[in-house]
Amino acid sequence: MVWLLRFVLLFLIIFFLSFVFKLLFTSKRKLDAARRQKRFLLLDHKDVRRNFILTYKGDVFAGEKYLGNSDNILDVVSICIWSQSTSTLNGLVKEDLYFIERKIHEQYPIAEITWKSPVKEFLHKK
Repeated sequence: MVWLLRFVLLFLIIFFLSFVFKLLFTSKRKLDAARRQKRFLLLDHKDVRRNFILTYKGDVFAGEKYLGNSDNILDVVSICIWSQSTSTLNGLVKEDLYFIERKIHEQYPIAEITWKSPVKEFLHKK
């Protein structure tokens, strides 16, 4: 009976430690930390059916990937990016948006990147 109690206690300890480990290292937690520290982080699952999220200089952007044919293979050929909060875009300059595009092109080199409003108007403004 004592060995059964020890086994259950060991199981609960392992379960608790795995729960804490998962909680500390989730993607959302990494994204929030990168946003607060105003650094770049791209959270992208290789599954093309899932959107990606990135943060840069405290702003959070989301991107949607679209599949298409390129050189007889099915690949991501188009990406549409938008800002999660348009009120925080005040500190960005065009070079920052070009930096984001370069980082995305590292993952998807043949993809054409388009921006949704209001970033689209900001990029095309002279």
